[in-house]
Formats: sequence, C-alpha cells, structure tokens
Amino acid sequence: MQTIQIKGVKRTEFGKKGTKDVRREGLVPAVLYGGHDAEIHFAVNEKDIKQLLFTPNSYIVEFDIDGKKETAVLRDVQYHPVKDYPMHMDFFRVIPGRPVAIDVPIRIVGNSEGVKLGGKLTVQKRKLRVSGLVEYLPDYLEIDITDLNIGKSIFVGDLKYDNLTLLNPATTSVCAVIMTRAARGAAAAAAK
Repeated sequence: MQTIQIKGVKRTEFGKKGTKDVRREGLVPAVLYGGHDAEIHFAVNEKDIKQLLFTPNSYIVEFDIDGKKETAVLRDVQYHPVKDYPMHMDFFRVIPGRPVAIDVPIRIVGNSEGVKLGGKLTVQKRKLRVSGLVEYLPDYLEIDITDLNIGKSIFVGDLKYDNLTLLNPATTSVCAVIMTRAARGAAAAAAK
C-alpha cells in the first residue's frame, strides 16, 4: 500500500477555544490512538492533508510529530456541515505484526457478458474494508466481472484475497448487471 508523509505539531490547548485557535492558524486538529502508547493530540496543515482526503486511494500515513515518527491509518474525518472543510481527524496507530483495518478501493476488470447483451453495470461499493498486516495491504482490490450476466451480482462473500480478511458483511452487493430497456426489448424480440 502507498504511504504518505505528513508533518504534525503537538497540541497543548484542548476544548473549543483551543481548537478554534488551531483552525484559525490553518491547521486541522487530530488525534492518534491505538496500541499501548498514549494517544497523541496534534494538528496538521490543511494543505498537507488534501492529498490524503480528496482521493479515491487509501494510504498508510507516516507522521513526523515534533520529531517523533508514527505510522497510522485514517479512521475518521469530521467535516464542517456547511462549508465542507475538515474540522477534526482521527488516526489509528499501525503496530508491526498486528493486523490493521482499512478501506481499500476496488478496481473492476473484464468485460461482462451481461453488458455485452445490453445490460448496465452498477457499482454499489467503491471501497471495501479489509483487515491484514501492513505488508499485505494492496493499493486496490481487483474484481473480475467477465462471467457476470444480466440480473446477477457479485457479493462480498464471493470474493477471496490472500492474506486479507474482508470485514464487510458477506451479503453486501459490490456490483451487479441490471436489465435495461434496450436489453428487455432485444430479449422480447428474440423470444418472438
């Protein structure tokens, strides 16, 4: 999985006043938790995190917080309800030798039989949550739709990946080929 480096500054002020002061400086308050170490409250530059937030990719984040190196994954982001800028971020510490859960984007490959017959491919999930050791985490999960016919779906339970555990429910639909009017008309014409 790709990594991204971000510099952080420890915070000493907490509460409404402290976070407002941090935001006024163009920084976003954040917290790093997990493992046996204490949680770290820090702030990151809003410009530095844009490449982390506004992308379909998932990253392992390598922090430099006042000289201390930490590795983490993004767990949650709170956005302003009107202006849509990040207000607070939560990161989960990556511990070597222990599995980490992260959302990984999917990549669809192949030409579906159902699409060739006039059906339409619909994608219900753009990312799937997986658990695995950091060294086995992929940049994306490949899903082959070559054998997918009209009216059929691929569910999370149908997918298997080496060294990874899928955490979404097995009954979650990832993608499907649905019947279109054109396909329905072609099927009716062929039946006559």
